[in-house]
Amino acid sequence: MNITLAFFLCMLITVGLSACATGNPLNSPVEKHPIPQHQDRSTFNQLAKADFDRMADVEVRENSESLRLLMLKLYKRNPRELQKSTSESAEKMVAWVFDGRAQHHYKFAELNNLQDTEAIFLAFKPEFSGDRVLAFIVGLQTMLLKAHDNKTDFYFTDSLDPQRIYNVARNVEIAAWKLSNARNEQGVLYLLSNEMNEKERNLTFEREFGKIIGRTDLYAIALAEKSQRLISRVFQNLATAVFLPF
Repeated sequence: MNITLAFFLCMLITVGLSACATGNPLNSPVEKHPIPQHQDRSTFNQLAKADFDRMADVEVRENSESLRLLMLKLYKRNPRELQKSTSESAEKMVAWVFDGRAQHHYKFAELNNLQDTEAIFLAFKPEFSGDRVLAFIVGLQTMLLKAHDNKTDFYFTDSLDPQRIYNVARNVEIAAWKLSNARNEQGVLYLLSNEMNEKERNLTFEREFGKIIGRTDLYAIALAEKSQRLISRVFQNLATAVFLPF
């Protein structure tokens, strides 16, 4: 295995483990899942990929998997939002959103066909009566894809901009803050996510967002080093932060 790829995979595992450790209390069981592999990893397809193309494949795929999980968890915590879209189960709704890209292209009439940051904003607008979970997750997914030139499979001919990917990681931080803090006029959260009280400590949402941010940041920094491009680092107060261009 190429040294660069081995280093990246090692760092990716480290980021994932640290994210899990941050959000999981000591007495909670840790779910174990096998690491997914590309079905075409031994085919001619891989000959057209450099190490950084494979890194991008992994980053995009794993971030999409995290968003699938977040969407499912949000529907479980906010069943009223699911009922606005379908009478089917949360699992079927999530599968339709992520596996049906070729049909809907992440454009939904219920969201006025809004995507990326506009869809995220929509999820927290007081006047919006539609499915806030759908708006939030579609916004995040399309934002991540847009920063990767709307691709999920990368080759020698692709040239990604590390600044755009870095900016998206900052935008995910802002979106996660909004999810945990945005409230309506009555002071009620638009969407329930993390929960900490005397009886329950649920930080699985925070942990999953940490994974997304860690993967995206790591790839942006590694790509900047490889392409010898500088990244303009931005530090914002999350309470007043604005989404960055990507």
